[in-house]
Formats: sequence, structure tokens, C-alpha cells
Amino acid sequence: MHKYRLISKKGEGTFSEVLKAQCIKTGVYVAIKCMKNTFESIDQVNNLREIQALRRLSPHPNIITLLEVLYDQPSGRLALVFELMDMNIYELIRERRHYLAGNRVRSFMYQLCRAMDHMHRNGIFHRDIKPENILIKDEMLKLADFGSCRGIYSKQPFTEYISTRWYRAPECLLTDGYYSYKMDIWGLGCVFFEIMSLYPLFPGTNELDQVAKIHQIMGTPGPELLAHFQKKSSHMDFNFPAQEGTGLEKMLSHVVPECIDLLYKLLAYKPDDRVSARQALRHAHFRELRDAEKRSQKVARQAQPQAAPASPAPSNASAMTARSTESKVPQGASKGLASTRSTEAKPTGKANQKANEVMAMSDMQKTHKTTGSAQGKVGGVNKPQISSRQVVDDLPDAGNAMLPPINKSVSLMIDSHMNSGAHSGPKKLHKASGKPAAALQQKHQTNKAFATSRRKKTDADSMAGLSVYSSKAMVNK
Repeated sequence: MHKYRLISKKGEGTFSEVLKAQCIKTGVYVAIKCMKNTFESIDQVNNLREIQALRRLSPHPNIITLLEVLYDQPSGRLALVFELMDMNIYELIRERRHYLAGNRVRSFMYQLCRAMDHMHRNGIFHRDIKPENILIKDEMLKLADFGSCRGIYSKQPFTEYISTRWYRAPECLLTDGYYSYKMDIWGLGCVFFEIMSLYPLFPGTNELDQVAKIHQIMGTPGPELLAHFQKKSSHMDFNFPAQEGTGLEKMLSHVVPECIDLLYKLLAYKPDDRVSARQALRHAHFRELRDAEKRSQKVARQAQPQAAPASPAPSNASAMTARSTESKVPQGASKGLASTRSTEAKPTGKANQKANEVMAMSDMQKTHKTTGSAQGKVGGVNKPQISSRQVVDDLPDAGNAMLPPINKSVSLMIDSHMNSGAHSGPKKLHKASGKPAAALQQKHQTNKAFATSRRKKTDADSMAGLSVYSSKAMVNK
């Protein structure tokens, strides 16, 4: 926490509190979510559903961005650093006397549907959709607080008392945890109504009153659906009085019919009849926003250059590795290296030169494939990528000073802008098996012998670079 200057307290929940802070180095304002529970190890932190979900879902314009994870192992304290937003939806509509503009509400709901579609398509459902967990900054909306999320394909039953009561779907209220990702769609409909009307749709005081308020507006479902729910319930009395339901039209007289139709599809009593987030995005209510999005995507594609991207220049880390390893080459190896270069400089015939070029290209491809499979992130430090030319010229040994020390604890500083491969979990070291081939002969009698020995040298140097990760090299080191 020494990197940030705490400014004020933004809010507090059951398991955490949120603080507004400023980065001392950059001056950027952030939101720090401090967990009230303590954690014994880094593995326990990495197994948190919120961290795993944000790794999988980021980056997305409508999902909150996790900037950093701060974990103090001696005390077990954990803090998550997020981008700072202006306010949440509840703060936007609280004590408001005039309705929000229809186009603004439509834009917010379209962005929330996009976030939910991205989340569900990646196998995660939120389980706590409510105005407090939907953040806005200017006209940008982002979904936050994934502490209660679960995998869509997890085995039922789930936790019964999940989500805030006013936004809890009927299947969550009536069954013993037999619900699915469609509960998020119900919460989406409740939030949609609340933004337009400025008051909650089903403000129940307890579970039984919550069900009664749903039936008063949406009507009592048929006996077949109630019997289906009753088979999976042991705590609820299903003797509900039959009601027609007052409907949504009287409460939203200022709203266009297309919006009412979308609300009914989001608030279908039977989960299977509820639309998905993808289907909601295709509704006629969002037609103008879809067309505008398609036009912007078309303009963006036309603005992209057609030329193929140039190959990246070698990084400073690669150059430093090359210089450090070049200074560590033993005298015998440098003498062999000099003789090899002098041999390469000898003129040959056109046919032999062509054959040697083909042989060299195949060797470089083998070397690139071998080195690429062993490249990874070791101990939180990116291993610099070494090209096949660097492997031939630099001859890295097992004592490379650029590699991190073995068996040394590394503090957890997770960057949310990791590539998709890092979301699946911590990376494992790739160990190379096999010993380096025999040393190159310094003199070559024929072009055929020269090509064969050159291929052996390339393979030997590649294995010498990878031997740093072998178990034998680790023990010797």
C-alpha cells in the first residue's frame, strides 16, 4: 500500500471496504477494495473466484478493470486495485425527481447487456446483479463486484441465499439452490425497470413477501410450473393465491411499447422462457444502437492499414542477455566460435551455397520451435525471447545472470492486462530433457561435413540454452 496515498472511503460491504486512493508515482486515482478476511498463501489468493473471473473476462469495455493485486503475506491482508469510476447506478437515481433521458437509459442497458453476454459466453454468471454493482463514468457503464460469481457449468444445487432479495429470481426464492445463469437476466430486468421508474420493482421485506410482490405484478404462474419448483424445494409453502397481476404498463406510462416488451421477456417467470443476453441485444429496442455500433466497426476496419505488420525489433532485455552471455563464453568455446565464423566466410560454389542456405533455414526453424516451447514467465519475470541467430552466436550457459534465482519467494503483483493464456492459472516451467550433443569439429574437410556439423552445433546450442530449466541444472546451481 506504500505505492498509494489513501484519500477517502467510498463504501463498505459484508466482506470488504472500498477506498479512493492516488498512485504516488503516476498521480492516477484508483479504487482499492480491501478484503476483511485474511489469506494464508498466494495460492489461496489466486484461487479467489473474483480474481479468476476478472482474469478471464478482461479486457472488455463494460467489465471493471483490475489493475493490481496487493498481498501482504506476513499479515495475510489482501487488496484489489481497480480503475476508479464516478458513481454507481443507485447513486445516479437516488433522490432524483425527474426521469433520465430515454436515450441515456437505453445506452446504459445496452452496455449492461453487452457485459452480461460477454460474461455468460465465457462460462460465468454474476449472481448479484443490482444497481450498487453497476458503475458508470460519464456515459460508460461497467459491471463490477464478481465476488459471488460461479461457473455456469458447475453442479447444482448452489448457495440458496445469494443475491440481494429485491433482485432475486423466483427460482432462487422457491427452490433449494436450483438456479442457473438466467437469474442474472431477472436481475437485469429489475435494474432496467428501476432506472426508468426511479424506484425498485419488487421491494419485499422477506422471502415470502418478495414472492407475493412478484405475483401481484407479474401474476401467479400455472400449477405445472409451481409443481416443478416444489419438487426442488423443502422450505417454501406453495399455497399461493391465484392473481392476474397488474402488469408493467401502468407503472411505466412514459416508456415506449418496445421497452415494455423487452422488460416482459427479461422478467419471464419460467427461466427457460427468459431471453438470453445475446437475444436481448438483438431486440428491436436496441436497433439504433446496434446500427451505430456496426457503422463504427466498419469505419474502424477501413482505417486499419492493409500492409502486413513488420517484425518486432529485438528488445533491450534481449540485447542485455546477449551481452551478458557473450562475456561468459569460455576460451575454448570462443576459439571454436571464431573458427566456425571463419569457416562460414569461406567462398563455396553456387550449388553448395544454395544447399547450405536451405540447410541453415531448416535448422533455424527447428531452433526457433525448440526455444519457443520453453519460453514462459518464470517467477514473475518475462524471459527474453532469444532468436535462433542469438543462440548460435551467444552460447548461453546454465549460469545466466538474467534468470531469477531458484526457490526464492516472489511477491504477488498480478497485472490484469495479461494475455488469455495467463487466465487459466499459474504457468509451469517447461523442462527440457536430453543432454547437449557432442562439440563441433573445428575443421571441415568437405561441404557435406560442414553442413552436418553446423546442424549439430545449432541443436547443441539450443539445448544448452534450455538446460537452465532442467532439473539437473537447478540442482547444480
